[in-house]
Amino acid sequence: MKKAVAVVMLVTLLGATGAAARAETEVTGTWVMDNGKVTVRVSSCGASLCGTIVGLKKPLDKHGNAKLDRENPNPALRSRPVIGLTILSNMRPAGSNRWKGKIYNPDDGKTYTSRMKLQGDNVMKVEGCVAGVLCKAMKFVRIK
Repeated sequence: MKKAVAVVMLVTLLGATGAAARAETEVTGTWVMDNGKVTVRVSSCGASLCGTIVGLKKPLDKHGNAKLDRENPNPALRSRPVIGLTILSNMRPAGSNRWKGKIYNPDDGKTYTSRMKLQGDNVMKVEGCVAGVLCKAMKFVRIK
């Protein structure tokens, strides 16, 4: 009987630990910026998280071609389509439902320090910061 109780307690403890770990990684999924302009898929990339643009409200430029990474400081990368770009990189845990890493902005071709925070199950706040203090926040809503 004692063995059965110990097994039940162990399973309960492991289940609770697993649930906590799952809650921390529930940021993975597909998110749309609250203005609808960009859709990003957040997924595991090794020991960190990354985010890839999977959709744009306006995916074509004024000539009807796919939008490209034209502002990239590396001329060899300026012909890359924006859809498919990894914009969130090296996002690592920084507290409960918080991550820190880098964000690439294809509008200006610059990479910024980034913070990401879950605000409930279906809202995520992402900040891009210069010098860690001048930050622009964006809100994303989960769609998948």
